[in-house]
Amino acid sequence: MKRGQLVTGRAIRCDYPCKARVECEEGIVSVKNALPGQKVSVRIGRSRNGSAEGTLVEVLERSELETNEICAHFGECGGCAYLSLRDEEEARIKGEQILRLLSSRISESTRLFGEEPVWDGIKDSPVKYGYRNKMEFSFGNDRIDGPLNVGLHKRGAFHDVLDACDCRIVDEDYRKLISATRDYFRKENTPFYRKKDHTGYLRNLLVRKAAHTGEMLVCPVTASGAAAGFDDTALLEGYCEELKSLSLDGSLKGIIHIICDSLSDAVIPDRCEILYGTDHINETLLDLNFRIGPFSFFQTNTYSAEVLYSLVRDYVSMCGEGADGKTVFDLYSGTGTIAQIAARNASKVVGVEIVEEAVAAARKNASENGIANCEFICGDVLKVIDEIEDKPDIIILDPPRDGIHPKALPKILDHGVDHIVYISCKPTSLERDLGPVMDAGYRIKRLACVNQFPWTKEVETICLLGRN
Repeated sequence: MKRGQLVTGRAIRCDYPCKARVECEEGIVSVKNALPGQKVSVRIGRSRNGSAEGTLVEVLERSELETNEICAHFGECGGCAYLSLRDEEEARIKGEQILRLLSSRISESTRLFGEEPVWDGIKDSPVKYGYRNKMEFSFGNDRIDGPLNVGLHKRGAFHDVLDACDCRIVDEDYRKLISATRDYFRKENTPFYRKKDHTGYLRNLLVRKAAHTGEMLVCPVTASGAAAGFDDTALLEGYCEELKSLSLDGSLKGIIHIICDSLSDAVIPDRCEILYGTDHINETLLDLNFRIGPFSFFQTNTYSAEVLYSLVRDYVSMCGEGADGKTVFDLYSGTGTIAQIAARNASKVVGVEIVEEAVAAARKNASENGIANCEFICGDVLKVIDEIEDKPDIIILDPPRDGIHPKALPKILDHGVDHIVYISCKPTSLERDLGPVMDAGYRIKRLACVNQFPWTKEVETICLLGRN
């Protein structure tokens, strides 16, 4: 196969993250965003030893696993990858992906310790549509000189933004907010922020909605009015009135203006101003109450988070005699959800989290839930782990997508606890970290997945590790 060659084949399976193996007469081609069973045309990129990587050009025949339940943006939007599949097929494919990805680690654990890990399967989300409790939309357009859009980036495109008015992973309140925001700022001819030359005003729209309480927080993210060259006071006052006039199923609790003049594409606030209401919403999860601000870490699917945390609780109970009377470290603790769940049986839980707002929320949450045996420390795990006086009996790890810092992992393992529960939102990071963990004498005892992000490429993985 030669670079630039156009070939035709059928996708025979899909590896994480949505990377299909396409069987062609010329050999095997690895292609992003093709689904099992589809017949596709592919443009060859790199080629070597009878296999190649290619770019999907066109789906020639749909798979028998697909349905017609898609949104207007599917295929163009960079969000969902599996939206056209039947429910049960999406979960099955993701479970198989994790087993393939971790197969060498599972085999190595079995070989070294003489016991095969227990596969507890993939647990599907109880809610598959409209499940998101947080979305960060972008302002932009989908073509040169096109009208203002509020939505998500096109697949593989850094600058093009699609209108997300038909997005299926959010509920109707989100869609109303997107439409109202788009129409208001179009009417006012408000310029969006252009990354190429760092000019303009509108950058992002951050929306949070609690699944169980229905409380909503809307946060327009903009450059400062001064940087954009105009006074934005009247503009934002009008925007608030527009949102307050909407008929929503949930309740609008706060509108917060986040000012960000950073050149970075990430939302790094210079300051925040409450335009209306409060600076947080309240949510319940497994009979616990949580205060959530704009930047608080909280699982984006409340419904399946309850499944995930119930599984964490079960895995902790399998750590010898469980957490009864023991000290538990919850590293990368976010707003303290796992810590508070573990605290019901543990003598003490120490949570470590680098985001100051999340730590403040975790302390407030624990206090309001009447939980007195949780201590939350603000800091980088890499630095803080050496300073904690308590000695853990069980360690729970729920790191960010990139996994555990390679210098922090040895420090964690040096504690020599009998059991570790590792939760990962990026399975490739877990696969990498399992190497040094197993080298330190831990085996994989149990393994499971939770479909925390239905229809997207991602899946949550949880692993119970025991010291030999």
